[in-house]
Amino acid sequence: MDLMSLAQQLITQKLGDNANTDAISSAIQGLFSNESGDFDISSIVASLSQNGGLTSIVSSWLGDGENMPIDADTIASLFGNDKISDFASKLGLDSSSATSLLSDVVPNLVDQASSGENMLDSVGGLDGAFDLAKKFF
Repeated sequence: MDLMSLAQQLITQKLGDNANTDAISSAIQGLFSNESGDFDISSIVASLSQNGGLTSIVSSWLGDGENMPIDADTIASLFGNDKISDFASKLGLDSSSATSLLSDVVPNLVDQASSGENMLDSVGGLDGAFDLAKKFF
């Protein structure tokens, strides 16, 4: 399953089966796309890895153990108010509900995206993730 479909499935599970799949796709695309319009979860992992104190949280998502939680305020600062507002608007949510939703979805998305071939391994371990993060800042 591609990451876009996985993200859509996770959000639909949280919002219920009556959720508008086109709106979810549009919201996901706006939130997780890079400048080229490609779905880019690695930059989110890199941003979180570089943010002080979040390395252990990100590592828990990338590994095979239990996922550590992330709070809604951290999600809001990660994506920024504009992207969160746009995401929320497309889904008919307020910003608080959107960040709460994302604090549940993002850890599961990263975890499931890194299952099998560990995402950390694909970027050269935790040091590789930090090196990747440096490229974004």
